[in-house]
Amino acid sequence: MKSSATGFILKKDSRIWLRLFVVLACAAQSQAAVPNNSPAPAFPKAEGFGALATGGQGGRIYHVNNLADSGAGSLREALSVPHRMVIFDVGGIIRLQSNITSSSDVTILGQTASGDGITLYQHSISFSGCSNVIVRYIRFREGIGGDQGKCAVNIAGGSDMIFDHVSIEWGRWDCLGVTQGSHDITFQNCLIGQGIGPQCFGALVDSVTNITFSHNLWIDNKSRNPKAKGTVQYINNVIYNWGVNGLVGGHSEMDHQLDVIGNYFIGGPSSNGQFAGMFTSTDKVFLQDNYVDLNSDGRLDGHLIGDADFKKIAGSPVIFSTPFLHPPVPVVIESAAAAWQRVAAEAGCSLRRDAVDLQLIAELRSLGSKGRIIRDEAEIGGMPRLQGGLAPAGAMNDGIPDAWKIAHGSNPKNSRLAQENYNHDGYSNLEKYANELVQNKRRSDADAGN
Repeated sequence: MKSSATGFILKKDSRIWLRLFVVLACAAQSQAAVPNNSPAPAFPKAEGFGALATGGQGGRIYHVNNLADSGAGSLREALSVPHRMVIFDVGGIIRLQSNITSSSDVTILGQTASGDGITLYQHSISFSGCSNVIVRYIRFREGIGGDQGKCAVNIAGGSDMIFDHVSIEWGRWDCLGVTQGSHDITFQNCLIGQGIGPQCFGALVDSVTNITFSHNLWIDNKSRNPKAKGTVQYINNVIYNWGVNGLVGGHSEMDHQLDVIGNYFIGGPSSNGQFAGMFTSTDKVFLQDNYVDLNSDGRLDGHLIGDADFKKIAGSPVIFSTPFLHPPVPVVIESAAAAWQRVAAEAGCSLRRDAVDLQLIAELRSLGSKGRIIRDEAEIGGMPRLQGGLAPAGAMNDGIPDAWKIAHGSNPKNSRLAQENYNHDGYSNLEKYANELVQNKRRSDADAGN
């Protein structure tokens, strides 16, 4: 039998033909779903429901050039006005004296920070009521000095956002709160964990629509990894050392839809067997290729979670045979084991991991023997020091080093160069430079075998 799509001659009963048919069908479906004139995602490899956010593209470039709580050159001032591209000329800890609030239409390029990067500490940040936000490579840690009813990151009534390679930790209520009608938001490659007192919870995701959680590490949370109350995509996450519950259902009178695909649940010293819980008949769930490892033997050797296994542990969800959610930029799905490898290597503010995140990754890599749920960050030594550094030199003070401009055939003295797009790929030159900082780190890690 001849395939016109490939020109290959295959036997009619060949398994290869069947596989080829499936691959071609999927490729055709993918091409139909993403037309050639579709907008560029927020950055290369942005996925899920928040992937098409444009942030502050085209807006003023704002330099955060100090670590002060407020005033000119501070992050608080940077986020006080919409339509900004926020870059960092410094690295270190911003010790917040009060909660900080973002505006809409902003991009926070944490990978541009010098030294060990940027950490917000002692209070919360809010993106509530905001839309069109991109946040990359930064640490948000509320800490015991923050408000008891707040999360480290709070989003109520927010939309069209993507958080990538962000560490969200030490939240007092939950580490993360996404509530009150928030919709079309992605959290990918994030580290969400070590919630502190009084609750020690991971994330309250309540009354939401179209939220993607992809390739995140949920670690050392007593429960809510997350609580999924709404329409939620939960793909290739790793959940480690939960206390009472791992993934939590919506368990309310409203119907909820949850796609649970390719996740790995790994018990730690604080864990019981309850890798999922609090699901009721209003929770509509699609399950595929999820694994659980509870033996704490130091090896990744869990077993596949079947529908009956999930229901036995989680409660009484209604299991469906097809996924519910289809974002504008699909999540590239890996096996649960491959997701574990990627999460261990990349989750959180991983361009330069600090001592806190390195310790959490060491717990994860122990595969059962290390990990603890804390009530106060002082129990693990508090905030570590962060190394600062100097911003790269650029003649126009636009965040792009002159060496990069010259290497790309541009005039270093062009005052509009950062806003321009030399190859018309949908990203400004500043975005291209920031994206390359990440890509170069990945290449160097791959060359080193990390």
